[in-house]
Amino acid sequence: MLRGGIGQEAKIHYMDGTFRVLGAGDHVRCAVTGQAIPLEQLRYWSVARQEAYLDANASHEAEVRSSRIDPR
Repeated sequence: MLRGGIGQEAKIHYMDGTFRVLGAGDHVRCAVTGQAIPLEQLRYWSVARQEAYLDANASHEAEVRSSRIDPR
């Protein structure tokens, strides 16, 4: 079951195609919008940045923001 502490933000490790709940909670926060995402509705995340996204638009915005950062 994905649920843990009701009303708490879960600690998640994002992997390719799946994620692992490391700390009890029932939601995560979108890295772009700050909105709560119930774990059962979580569909978008970045393995490289270990971030969750509300939807495809938020995921795209994170990619755009990431590409603006100069790694030097």
